[in-house]
Amino acid sequence: MLPTTDDACEGSTSTTFDPRNARNLMRFGLPFTPFVVERAQGCYLYTVERHALLDWSSGQLAGILGHSHPRIIDAVCSASATLSHIGSAQLCPSVMKLAQKLSELLPEPLSKSMFLSTGSEACEAAIRMAKAYTGKWEIVGLGSSWHGMTSGSLSAQYHSGRKGHGPTMPGNYMLPAPNPAKSPFKNADGSWNWQDELDYGWSLVDQGCCGSLAAVVIEPILSSGGMLSLPKGYLVAMKKHCEKRNMLLIVDEAQTALGRTGTMFAFEQEGIVPDILVLSKTLGAGFPLSAIITSEDVAQRCDELDFFFCTTHVNDPLPASVGLAVLETVIRDDLVSRARVVGETLFQGLENLECKYSFIRDVRGRGMLLGLEVASKIEGVTDQTIASALSQKMTELGLWLNLTTHGRVFRVAPPLTVSDAEVAEGLRIMEKACNLVAYELEYRAVPHL
Repeated sequence: MLPTTDDACEGSTSTTFDPRNARNLMRFGLPFTPFVVERAQGCYLYTVERHALLDWSSGQLAGILGHSHPRIIDAVCSASATLSHIGSAQLCPSVMKLAQKLSELLPEPLSKSMFLSTGSEACEAAIRMAKAYTGKWEIVGLGSSWHGMTSGSLSAQYHSGRKGHGPTMPGNYMLPAPNPAKSPFKNADGSWNWQDELDYGWSLVDQGCCGSLAAVVIEPILSSGGMLSLPKGYLVAMKKHCEKRNMLLIVDEAQTALGRTGTMFAFEQEGIVPDILVLSKTLGAGFPLSAIITSEDVAQRCDELDFFFCTTHVNDPLPASVGLAVLETVIRDDLVSRARVVGETLFQGLENLECKYSFIRDVRGRGMLLGLEVASKIEGVTDQTIASALSQKMTELGLWLNLTTHGRVFRVAPPLTVSDAEVAEGLRIMEKACNLVAYELEYRAVPHL
């Protein structure tokens, strides 16, 4: 049974917290939400105003097991009581077990792991490792990509965050974002010719580089960039371009790993194996845990070269315990298969909305990592205005979705543990919100919402 607004927040004690009073908090580039979250359970957020919200953003696109999952709570409590933090070079069972478990799940030759706290850190370490191993220093990324906030990871991303703080690191080059709607590369029948686009992008990189290409960093789905899925064969072609130039392929699966796209790891759908795999958000299911996994060859060579990336929380016991609990739960509850089934239901539900409402331009993505793009067809009404109106209506009705790509693409990513009833409820709320906005568009009221 789905919670109501009143009984869901039974026991809520505070209605004094107001987002407008967050005067002691610094801004970091994103607007704060118009509500204050007091607690969360399962697929729901509960605000101090006694309002229940289905969280279809899974926290920060990380909480694949939902909020306050009992196995994660047990792992945290146990580790906190026994072994939460030790010296970075000291070994412990949870870290060793997590490395072994990942090695068993991943194809050869991926067998050597290192655990950090954030995706930014992991991408930074992967880039530095690639530079050390190859002896080269130039990095290639995709337009609209997102890899992190540290100097190396930020320099390899092109969605946002590059302006206002001086130059990024030298030696970074951009390939075109894989976006068929905006690509000038077309076949005779009008379909997208991504192969020619990719080859042309590489011709520009070759022309502009210094001849020291070390690695490509790539996401299987460019989530922050608008939920752009790599077309079938793209990763295979990218791997060939890397091999041709003696580069490493780094696959950043911050949001796509551990079942989210319908396979344990998204790269498996392409039949290639990256030289370095980066995991973060989903591995900790909301807790600060990330990992880089590579081959014995890469790891040994970097060790011989005195590769150094030591942080206070490298290979920490507590987050490793959480990572183990996450992996065990995904496998035990067959959440990979669940993601495929629920993903099909979600995709069909979103496509039904696309058929009914002219301001929905496109539905895309894989598994339970989907995007819903909004586009205005009314003069004087922007895409962002309609998307903002939809977001407001959905929030009022009890559904929270994250907007990305300059405020016009909704990221639809419920926890893998979402129930059938919660899926139906979320789709019902989305349709009701679309109905309300469609009515207001008819009377040109949206610009004033």
